[in-house]
Amino acid sequence: MDINADAGYTVKVVRAMSKELLNVENLKTYFPVKSGVFKQTKEFVHAVDDISFKVNEQETFALVGESGCGKSTTGRSILRIIEPTSGNVTFNDRDILKLSKEEMRKSRKDMQLIFQNPYSSLNPRMTVKKLLEEPLKTHFTMTQNELDEQVLWVMEKVGLSKEQLERYPHQFSGGQRQRISIARAIISKPKFVVADEPVSALDVSIQSQILNLLIELQKDLKLTYIFISHDLNVVRHISNSVAVMYLGRIVETGKTEEIFENPMHPYTQALLSAVPSKDPLQKKKRIILQGDVPSPVNPPKGCPLYARCDKAMDICKENRPILKTILGTHQTACHL
Repeated sequence: MDINADAGYTVKVVRAMSKELLNVENLKTYFPVKSGVFKQTKEFVHAVDDISFKVNEQETFALVGESGCGKSTTGRSILRIIEPTSGNVTFNDRDILKLSKEEMRKSRKDMQLIFQNPYSSLNPRMTVKKLLEEPLKTHFTMTQNELDEQVLWVMEKVGLSKEQLERYPHQFSGGQRQRISIARAIISKPKFVVADEPVSALDVSIQSQILNLLIELQKDLKLTYIFISHDLNVVRHISNSVAVMYLGRIVETGKTEEIFENPMHPYTQALLSAVPSKDPLQKKKRIILQGDVPSPVNPPKGCPLYARCDKAMDICKENRPILKTILGTHQTACHL
């Protein structure tokens, strides 16, 4: 299945196994807003507001939505890079939110993050060799020969050469730096990786190469991904399941083809209406959401899309809709 022939995408979707690896239940992440002379906390930013989903082994689960909807905060909260306010995150049959700092540190070799900006995520004062050795020294006890062997293995996996090991991050292109970031994430051979918009900072031609690399690594290393992106064309063809987020909440979720072929929530419909068609002669009706996104400090009592939705009813203003099953795994939070 080609993602986009013009862009050079040749990514093949990896179909998921049935065993559950990650279970997120009622996850909330609120940030305090301090004000006044004594900097007292009187309000909270509801960055992630009571979301739940499951991810199966070797599945790519995509989180999509506009900027500020809580996608990246969700990924970081799951990994406890940001400490969640409440909820449960069960990874490999363990609730990682209940682990001590030391237990969490030991578990991090199985859970890794690929950052959006490879330049800012790499220490500019360290060579590639030192950058790649660092996670191995943190999680394992290895001889120098074993370290060298693992470093050479991962360099080959991500398409870089051993001659580049003594270079510094600024000596590489953006695509090469992202390959180094991916190498750092997989060198400890994790089971689960959060890819936080890993190609959005790259040129289109380079994006295709990185996406191909991620898919090949998933096949070879049996990886499970949460793929965070706003590029719906990429999401459609790289993911097995999708959750659409708006104002910190999941408004629709299901298998990828179910969401793209039969979007039920007005927000999902608006997002998909903005995706360019592959057929230049095909005309699509754009759905324009009027107004601004409500404040996450004081979210609406009812549906978060109420003020911008042309299908809104009185019940939408007062009652917050919950996710309801439409068919199979397809769920949507809409009173319609």
